[in-house]
Amino acid sequence: MLTDYFINHGFMFFASGWTQFAGGFFVAFMIMLLLGRPFVAAMRAWQKKGQPISENVPDAHRKKAGTPTMGGILIVVAILLGGILFMPLYNPTGWIALAALTMFAVLGFVDDYKKVTSQSKKASNGLSPMTRLFVEGIFVVILAYLINKTMPPYIPEYSLSIGASIILPLGILYYVFAYFVICGSANATNITDGLDGMLTKLYMPVLVVLVVALYGATRIGFMDTVMFLPMASGLYAVLGAAFGATLGFLWYNAKPASIFMGDVGSLALGGFMGTVAMLLKAELVMGLAAGMMVLILLSSFIQTMYFKATRKIYGTGRRVFLRAPLHHHFEELGWPETKIVERFFVLSILFSGLALVFLKFA
Repeated sequence: MLTDYFINHGFMFFASGWTQFAGGFFVAFMIMLLLGRPFVAAMRAWQKKGQPISENVPDAHRKKAGTPTMGGILIVVAILLGGILFMPLYNPTGWIALAALTMFAVLGFVDDYKKVTSQSKKASNGLSPMTRLFVEGIFVVILAYLINKTMPPYIPEYSLSIGASIILPLGILYYVFAYFVICGSANATNITDGLDGMLTKLYMPVLVVLVVALYGATRIGFMDTVMFLPMASGLYAVLGAAFGATLGFLWYNAKPASIFMGDVGSLALGGFMGTVAMLLKAELVMGLAAGMMVLILLSSFIQTMYFKATRKIYGTGRRVFLRAPLHHHFEELGWPETKIVERFFVLSILFSGLALVFLKFA
């Protein structure tokens, strides 16, 4: 909006992707910083009892009862405003990324609303897993179709990039691949959001990798391993806004959290992350950068499958971890919450560093 206005009036400085990134970042960050406190107060007044604390978490989490949730609403609003104000409106990539953000935010809001209004402490007090996965699948079909339409003509339709030199046409399997990437990202961020400040700290290094991939995709010769994707330039402002919004949210979500992100935020950020990765043909790079989130998601999957399998064999279920997902396992070992978050943050930075190496030399 502002970008198009200023460019049309001769201010070509706004044609720079980095100007759009900075503009999106500034607007989103200031929205979080200035509106965060009144938003927390409004959520506390509306929800009263706040987010119910699940019975499947360590006892130390009981003291968090009463903390309001749905902080992701403000994150999504900040990204939408920061992105729309500074992205070129004619470019579809920014709109697709924001569409993914909004779709998964709506799904997360419904889930959060059921939890807050029911005040049930059962882990299944929101939408059923099957309902969520089905709705996410519908979202993915729409997004994957739109993503494919943004690709330049020299890239085969419905294809997977392994570096810049290997392109694998997937055909109809492209939608299956997209389901694993986008839904996997959404559910990985959702399950990672279990400790104060953890998701934002693990999410920001992944954003850095996606920004570097974006720069490589919009600059011929900057990275030989990255395909030139001219339409990807529409993502600068929305990635800047995502960075500003998540950093601003950390101001209120750092331990002790004044507000939780909720599914409305975690699902939205995950769906957004997976969609941006597909728009950049950087799915494998994103998966490596988000390695810590992947491990957390896998820990929950392994625990569930092993428990069910051993229950059939022995009559009683057995566990691999003291408690899943992975961060709760370390809590049961006696690690303080802040130590878990900081060490996972360090590991996330290392995974992102490996992703940058892969991005440069794959």
